[in-house]
Amino acid sequence: MPDPYETLGVARDASAEDIRRAYRKLAKTSHPDLNPGDAAAEGKFKQISAAHHLLSDPDKRARFDRGEIDAEGNEAPPRPRYRDYAQADAGQRYGTGGASTGANWNASDFESIFGTMFNDPGGRPRQGPIRGADAQFTLAVGFLDAVNGTTTRITLPDGGTLDVRIPPATDDGTILRLRGKGGPGHAGGPAGDALIAVHVTPHRFFRRDGQDIRLDLPVTIAEAVLGGPVEVPTPGGPVRMRIPPASDSGAVLRLRGRGVPGRGNTPAGDLYATLSIAIGKPDPALEAFLREWKPATAFNPRAGMEAEP
Repeated sequence: MPDPYETLGVARDASAEDIRRAYRKLAKTSHPDLNPGDAAAEGKFKQISAAHHLLSDPDKRARFDRGEIDAEGNEAPPRPRYRDYAQADAGQRYGTGGASTGANWNASDFESIFGTMFNDPGGRPRQGPIRGADAQFTLAVGFLDAVNGTTTRITLPDGGTLDVRIPPATDDGTILRLRGKGGPGHAGGPAGDALIAVHVTPHRFFRRDGQDIRLDLPVTIAEAVLGGPVEVPTPGGPVRMRIPPASDSGAVLRLRGRGVPGRGNTPAGDLYATLSIAIGKPDPALEAFLREWKPATAFNPRAGMEAEP
């Protein structure tokens, strides 16, 4: 498994936000849903997900940096304790040789050193329970299901199924952990976990911006000029909102608390609707009115846009 920092293209002192941002950028280009049938892209996405899983966990990241676990999260083999041999009575073994130093290597010397490197201190093979490997999956979730939360079922390669709960406010790139649903353990060890990388598919008019939701809201000329209540779609259902009179295209109106639901100490976000005036099908009466209409105050919406020489 490649170095997780190299896989995500971040420095070893990268912040948690830097790691998250790098993962999301890479995941959007190599996700299997965007590269159907591309085995190389699928393999790259698995590496990216594994690297993000390790580095996004502060404890695992610290252990990896100290060399206690490898890039896959497995325990690293014990390191040789050469100091024990250098400081012992037989420390002269590191000399240049000869009868005067007593530097005569024998089979027991090698057995002692390599037994410490790869086995228990007594030279016995390592035994005991071994935790099963983690299994990695990807799951495409609809925008509204990710915002509101849902439960979905995935089919495993062996034909089994897993029911996965998608919590409300789940963001693209979130890694869900199902404990004990990974590979089986050995010698009585616990099973590994199932790690599920969530890919949130885009919505046709909602856009997520942190905890907020944004959308472009079409309004008629009459609604923009006269104002009044209109129905606005939100992830939780339609809500009536009042448009101020004389509203221009591009005006942004806010619905408090109608964005992404809050979780823990994070409050619910807001919904921001950007008005866009839609003319619709041509209306002869409107056309006739505009031909005869003379505004009381001259208005040039393109004032200040003259090209500079």
